[in-house]
Amino acid sequence: MTATTGFVTFLVVTLGLLGGAVATGLRAQRRRHIPIVLSAVASLGFTIYYAEQLGHAYDLEAAGRIYPIHIFFAKLATLSYLLPIATGIATIRNATRRPLHRRVAFLVLALTVVTAITGTWMILAAEPLPANP
Repeated sequence: MTATTGFVTFLVVTLGLLGGAVATGLRAQRRRHIPIVLSAVASLGFTIYYAEQLGHAYDLEAAGRIYPIHIFFAKLATLSYLLPIATGIATIRNATRRPLHRRVAFLVLALTVVTAITGTWMILAAEPLPANP
């Protein structure tokens, strides 16, 4: 699988799984929600792997200021996935924490969207590197 194909495939899968996580979370379908969340996080890992591979095909520094902005949001979004995991575990133990978990989960989703937008902007602004023979 090429870096581009892998990235696009796993990004779409990740976004679909995150949509499923939102739907099952809002309906309090814990038995479905937890495996979907775990699958989304695993898929995100593959998305990040292929994004790194895709980045090797571009001169990302040529993208200008968006490059460090995207890297900041990418790292922040990735680390932020620990928050809904922690609040989700806390919610399993104490249902009164559910509103906090929901707010944190939507914050992480927003950071994920910002990361996807800045990443797309970065790739569009970057210069492709010449292919190695």
